[in-house]
Amino acid sequence: MFHKDKSDYKKIENKFHPSYLLCLFIASLVFFFGCRSTPEEMNTFCNPINIDYQFNIHPTWFTGQNLWREAADPVIVFYKGDYYLFASKAGGYWYSNDMSTWTLVEPEGLPIEDYAPTAFVMGDRMFFTAMRSNRVIYSTDNPKKGIWKKAAEIGPYMLDPALFLDDNGKVYLYYSGSPNGPIHGVELDPDNNFKTIGKPFACLYGDHKNRGWECRGDDNMGVSRRNRLEIIPWIEGAWMTKHQGVYYLQYAAPGTEFKTYADGVFTSDSPRGPFTYAPYSPFSHKPTGFVPGAGHGAIFKDKYSNYWKVVTLMVSAASDVDRRVGIFPVDFDDDGQIRADTYLGDYPQYLPRARKKTANSNLAGNNLARLMLLSYGKKVKASSQSRSLPAELAVDEDVKTYWSASTGRKGEWLEIDLGKTCRISALQVNFAEHRIFAFGRMFYHQYLIEVSPDSQNWVAVVDKTNARKDVPHDYIELTKPVEGRFVRLTNIYSPGQGRFSVRDLRVFGNGLGRQPDPVKDFVVQRNPQDQRRAVVKWEKVQGADGYIVRYGILPDKLYNNYQIYRENSIPINSLNANGDYFFTVDSFNDSGITRSKIIKKAKSTHTGDL
Repeated sequence: MFHKDKSDYKKIENKFHPSYLLCLFIASLVFFFGCRSTPEEMNTFCNPINIDYQFNIHPTWFTGQNLWREAADPVIVFYKGDYYLFASKAGGYWYSNDMSTWTLVEPEGLPIEDYAPTAFVMGDRMFFTAMRSNRVIYSTDNPKKGIWKKAAEIGPYMLDPALFLDDNGKVYLYYSGSPNGPIHGVELDPDNNFKTIGKPFACLYGDHKNRGWECRGDDNMGVSRRNRLEIIPWIEGAWMTKHQGVYYLQYAAPGTEFKTYADGVFTSDSPRGPFTYAPYSPFSHKPTGFVPGAGHGAIFKDKYSNYWKVVTLMVSAASDVDRRVGIFPVDFDDDGQIRADTYLGDYPQYLPRARKKTANSNLAGNNLARLMLLSYGKKVKASSQSRSLPAELAVDEDVKTYWSASTGRKGEWLEIDLGKTCRISALQVNFAEHRIFAFGRMFYHQYLIEVSPDSQNWVAVVDKTNARKDVPHDYIELTKPVEGRFVRLTNIYSPGQGRFSVRDLRVFGNGLGRQPDPVKDFVVQRNPQDQRRAVVKWEKVQGADGYIVRYGILPDKLYNNYQIYRENSIPINSLNANGDYFFTVDSFNDSGITRSKIIKKAKSTHTGDL
């Protein structure tokens, strides 16, 4: 159903004045020759990735308050020149030749509404199964057409299956999800209908008593909000990667509903183990930022032999399983330590064709496009707002919150004052689903984005007034940056009879100012009674919008991080109890990042075993 309005959005006054006509002519030239962007021109992407996430229905969906989108537990495989993305509860799967634009496939007969899909390529065929697929493995040689056939039945019901093809042709299935584990493995015979070979074997267990990151909760405190009793984490989401003869068996904890959802890793020289806990775990960890979470995913190689990790990102607003998909670059350092680079992981980063290797490939944020966030906490105004959903929520860097206009009519708008003239290079419109009453594959968004130096004369930089795509996290990279102070998003059509609502309108580029001063000193206070926990404190520095605490088990391996705006201290409860850690604190603003040269050690006095 279309919303109709007799009036267009408000026009600029004095529109026939000669100066205005000149401005309009210049604006047209800028729009047609400087600011257009097409998928073929994209060199960057921004998490969460922009796919048409399917809606799930709550029993009280008719109120318009309990609808949520979901795609989680993702897997990407590279097959015949394209990337194929499978995810839980997706209503299908997607393919892309560049990891920028994704096309949905809705196959028949495949359990695409199931949780925890897994896929791998063997020979010229792709194989697939999922958690509740009636023990069936499916195969295809034409996934774009969605034509699959039953290949085998693999035995009993298994939680969170992960198929792994070794380079010697042997196939293994890793699976399980339970409090504290274990993760199991079993060998399959691809030459005999994928029947199991021998008995399943236990691979790893959780140990939240020693591993702080496994403790449940958004803060890894591991206690119930109601009775403050300790809760055992849920160990799930196995995935296996082999690199230079080492087997990296990954697993997720503490639970899919938490910001702290992350992946740890055990290693072995055999796919059967024994497996040894990697003390740098978690290796995929993003508890902060616009959209947190980095657990239950899969590592894959792109067409240029670079590693990536596709992960589950958390919204967890309308439901605990309100989730999205993100992609982070992955590297193995010279010592074989694996890390997913989540440093400013929801800022623009390079796509595979533009990904660059630098002299210091171990530096966190190596794949960032160096486009800084310009819109955080800036002044905003709107055409209208719904009760308790003010415009300020559209610039708060929190995916859980959102601004909503009072209607979904054409002409509702949101305007951001960046506070100064900035160079704008990319934008991300993260739509919310407020009071949605209808949805489906014809669900789409139409809007216009304009930039102005003075909030009076506007230039259109993104025109999607005739679009026919569902774009819940629409990311647009301008082919040529444009300078301006004000950014306005205007609604043309809101889908699903809903109100025009935005989680965040994120503006990226450069603030054309000085980078912040470096953090000159900081203190790390490790909890003497609980070595899994520490607090990092520092003095605020001139010009900083926020800070990034980097840490790791060696001074040249500060791979994990926490991001924080404006504050100058943060609790970190994700440490392994019996290991020393090293810390540093970077500062950043809308004009860049200033790395700290100070590294401090926090020793462990813990005597237990991991």
